[in-house]
Amino acid sequence: MTNAGLEERLSLLEAELRQLKDIEEIRALRIQYHNAMNEDRFEDLSQFFAEDAVLDFGVLGASGEGKETIDVILKSSGILLQFVKQFIHNHEIHVDGDSGTGISFLESRTISSGKAYNVNGRYDDIYVRTEEGWRFAKMQLTLFYSLPFDQGWAQDDLLQMGQDL
Repeated sequence: MTNAGLEERLSLLEAELRQLKDIEEIRALRIQYHNAMNEDRFEDLSQFFAEDAVLDFGVLGASGEGKETIDVILKSSGILLQFVKQFIHNHEIHVDGDSGTGISFLESRTISSGKAYNVNGRYDDIYVRTEEGWRFAKMQLTLFYSLPFDQGWAQDDLLQMGQDL
């Protein structure tokens, strides 16, 4: 193999390694965000967002733009969020240079009005590489359902339909 061939192969390997490293850094970003959330460190949450980031929690009503606004939203939600424990599944990440996208699925447990709830949804994210590392440029949450544990997620009519199959 010629020097040019070796240099080209090395360049390709370096690019692949960079992409894999970026994916793992983004995965760590999401994990660190949820660790802070689950440990009630709400004052730490805004550090995971870019300066001009967008937060959209959909039907929960929490949305805003800019790191300072997001900081206020997340800190003020702390009283409610302290009873929420979040677990992330199937984190899919795509990187293109200094930006990326990802989805992850949320399984959450919470307490409201003395009742335990099972909450499930999906995060759709946009990531950006900053001088501090990867950050959320946009975090959007779409809830699938929020149901009391004693009710379960399958209603009687859905259970009957499943039996008919």
